[in-house]
Amino acid sequence: MSETTPWWKGAVIYQIYPRSFQDSNGDGVGDLPGITRRLGHVASLGVDAIWLSPFFTSPMKDFGYDIADYCNVDPIFGTLADFDALVARAHSLGLKVIIDQVYAHSSDQHAWFRASREGRNGDFADWYVWADPKPDGSPPSNWQSVFGGPAWTWDARRRQYYLHNFLREQPQLNVHNPAVQDALLAAAKFWLDRGVDGFRVDAINFAMHDPLLRDNPPAPPGPRTRPFDYQLRLHNQSHPDIPKFLARLRALLDGYGATYTVAEVGGADPIPEMRAFTAGETHLNSAYSFAFLYAERLTPQVVAHALADWPDEPGLGWPGWALTNHDSPRGLSRWAAPAERQAFARMAMLLLMSLRGNPFLYYGEELGLTQVEIPFEELQDPEAIANWPLTLSRDGARTPMAWEAGAPNLGFSSGTPWLRTGADHAAMAVDLQEADPQSLLHLTRRLVALRKAEPALRLGRLERIEAEGDLLSFERWYENRRIRLAFNFGTKPVTIALEGQVIAEVNGATGTSLPAFGAIAVEG
Repeated sequence: MSETTPWWKGAVIYQIYPRSFQDSNGDGVGDLPGITRRLGHVASLGVDAIWLSPFFTSPMKDFGYDIADYCNVDPIFGTLADFDALVARAHSLGLKVIIDQVYAHSSDQHAWFRASREGRNGDFADWYVWADPKPDGSPPSNWQSVFGGPAWTWDARRRQYYLHNFLREQPQLNVHNPAVQDALLAAAKFWLDRGVDGFRVDAINFAMHDPLLRDNPPAPPGPRTRPFDYQLRLHNQSHPDIPKFLARLRALLDGYGATYTVAEVGGADPIPEMRAFTAGETHLNSAYSFAFLYAERLTPQVVAHALADWPDEPGLGWPGWALTNHDSPRGLSRWAAPAERQAFARMAMLLLMSLRGNPFLYYGEELGLTQVEIPFEELQDPEAIANWPLTLSRDGARTPMAWEAGAPNLGFSSGTPWLRTGADHAAMAVDLQEADPQSLLHLTRRLVALRKAEPALRLGRLERIEAEGDLLSFERWYENRRIRLAFNFGTKPVTIALEGQVIAEVNGATGTSLPAFGAIAVEG
């Protein structure tokens, strides 16, 4: 591996949802001191970095993705001093720190929005997206919000509508405005100066809109649970000027050395935008793929199709892969029957650690945590509440981490947790898996270590992707070193022919046979 290779190239990144990782003060909500206390566990996995979901000042209408102060810590999570201590501890353990940046919208409690809604002529008047009503008083366009209902809310102070692609409490920033861009870049600089090593840029394809406010056309028939799904979102997102703003962000980060940026780009056809946002050496480093996050089934064909979208070509960005995260149901509950989940998890972990790009591990994934059923009366997720029961709650993937099987609340908190713990999570707790050398936790450590030790897995080309039935195979190459991999996604054995030294196997796989959910990596 070249000494000039940036640290993030091929790095494994561990996502922490702060509310649910570790509570240090007994209020039932995870916090920054709690994360700092548990960083030894994260470092023991061998990962390269942590990604912290939002911890900024917020009224928590969307649990931190509605930011009221971009340059401060919400008191529920701690203080700026707590954040500094977390960064220092992470760095001492060899972990980089990545944090979210939310540029598409703020909270309606942000000082910028409060000033903007006061009138049409103030310094902040054009910092958000305001528009007059149509002659009949209706909203300026037919745009719909992700969370349901029109994407426009009337404001009596200005006698105008303001745009919000998500909750009405998340007004859309006017990122076309250079002053807004400057303010967002100043916020990024604030955290870079405090020692962060990179950013995940949230919902960045929503950052700019069509200034002409043209109506979106109807979408063709398909699965629909929200008004948002009835439209082709041509005009309320994905403006062609977004990469120009990202180039400004990249220039800022380049001044801090080998920092890292990853774009979150959702939607029905994200690949063109993901490539535009990561093109060349003047935009973001990588893009975070949704290919697996909402897949009803994880099949060889789904994986092969996703990998084919990111060939190793000059000027093409670097992909990031996740099987589950804070916005999607936990993968094991989507893809495997209860009796099969342990074996499936082992196969999936080898797959994730074998992909070209950046693997993202979601907290608890190293334990095999499952989706938790949250009854309606306990739901916290605004999207799930608005669209119940058609939208599967994000809360079920945000439940407390399982640290100690016999402790109250599995060692997460001495108080009542903000979400219930999983009924089956005690059996997967860290302390039990630490005591079992054959556990998924120990397998995760071995596979992360293998990826770190093998340039072919961390940096190499990906070739000869083949998907046939339940069998997926591909090769990773670095210089003249080849690693061949094969995965059985089914419950029936599959015959293969892979000669060479076995460097990893799960579920009893050999070079000639893959049992149910068997997988193998062979050198040579």
